[in-house]
Amino acid sequence: MLLWFVGGSALIVWLVFHDPRFDYRLVAAGALLPDVIDGLWGGSRAMHSVTAAVAVLVIVMLATIGRRAARRRWLALPIGLLLHLLLDGVFTDTEVFWWPFTGLGFGDASVPSADRGWLNVLLEAVGAVILVWFWRRFDLSDPAKRRRLVRTGQLTLM
Repeated sequence: MLLWFVGGSALIVWLVFHDPRFDYRLVAAGALLPDVIDGLWGGSRAMHSVTAAVAVLVIVMLATIGRRAARRRWLALPIGLLLHLLLDGVFTDTEVFWWPFTGLGFGDASVPSADRGWLNVLLEAVGAVILVWFWRRFDLSDPAKRRRLVRTGQLTLM
């Protein structure tokens, strides 16, 4: 699952913050990171827990004390992690979502996106539609606007 997490998290951030200066690259990275890391272990592990997302948030907050611009940029990463948990529906698995507060084990929890079967096709299509909307809404066919998004993660309002 790629388009669902990237498109869904970018859309939610845009709808909540309406901020073209947000770093959408880090939102996308945060939204993909849990499946990448936990996928290496063969199932849902720490990265699919709210604890990991909050830990990353705390690290960002501590690492950017007195550096407002860096904090503004890097807060996008834990926001992306939290949005992954929402878009993946991990909150339905108490053992994984609340790890380690419900125990140190993960049981046989697989990565949620691997369990959805054909529903993934629909979710990926929805993600593609969202990304097409972003492409048109922010005129990413313009090389300068696209270059800005790639270099800074920021969108340009039309």
